[in-house]
Amino acid sequence: MFRTPARLYRALAIAEAITWTILIAALIARALGAPGIVVTIGGGIHGFVFLAYGATAILVAFNQRWVIGVGMLAVVSAVVPYATIPMEIWLHRTDRLAGEWRLEESDHPQDRAWYDRVMRWFLRRPWVLVALIAVAVVALYVMLLIVGPPGGK
Repeated sequence: MFRTPARLYRALAIAEAITWTILIAALIARALGAPGIVVTIGGGIHGFVFLAYGATAILVAFNQRWVIGVGMLAVVSAVVPYATIPMEIWLHRTDRLAGEWRLEESDHPQDRAWYDRVMRWFLRRPWVLVALIAVAVVALYVMLLIVGPPGGK
C-alpha cells in the first residue's frame, strides 16, 4: 500500500486535511449548540493525525534528501488548514516525491551518515518502524493531553 514515499506522504496529507474538516465541523457544531465533547473528539482525532503527518513528513524528508527548508515547510504546512494538499501537489510536481524508499546504500555521501544508516535499517523492517512511530506519536499525544488544550480550559 505504501510502497513509495509519495504514496505514504499523500495518504497522510489527505488524512490531515480530512481531520481539519472534522475539527472545523466540530467547532461549528459547538457554536450552534452541540456539546463541547464534539470538539474534544474532533480535536483528538485531528491532533493524532497531525502528529502522524509530521512524523511522516520527517521520514520522507530524510528519505528524499530534502533540504531542511523543504522538510520544515512540509511539517509546518499541517498548521494551516488544508495546506498539506497543495504542499503534496507541489512536492509531486517538483519531483521531490519521486523514487522509492532508499533501502540500500548508494554512492551518495549522505548514505554514510549515521541517521541514514538507521533510517535504512528501519525501512527494511517496516513493522518496527510503524510501531516506533506509533509509540512516539501516542506518547507525544498523551503528553499533550496532560498539558491540556490550547487556551487553558
